[in-house]
Amino acid sequence: MVWIFFVLVALLVVVAIAAAVTGRITPDPMAEAVSSAPDPGLPSGDFRADDVDAVRFDTALRGYRMDQVDDVLDRLQQRIAELESAREAARTDDGAHHD
Repeated sequence: MVWIFFVLVALLVVVAIAAAVTGRITPDPMAEAVSSAPDPGLPSGDFRADDVDAVRFDTALRGYRMDQVDDVLDRLQQRIAELESAREAARTDDGAHHD
């Protein structure tokens, strides 16, 4: 009876090795991200605080999809920089008119 167990174990090892060699088993357990949902990011062009509030990210094995979060954060950083520059320019213009 013990020999049947060893034969089955050997058979499983051979099948596992064959599957790994032929690409049926991959070492990376996470598949490529696929989403059928529309892009949850910010709208193109200018956006408002309500648009930022409406952003939703797809969840993945380890939290949110990093590519979606990175895209939104990059756009937010760019928009904040634009607003800060415009504010600074407005302050400079106000200071020049009051002199």
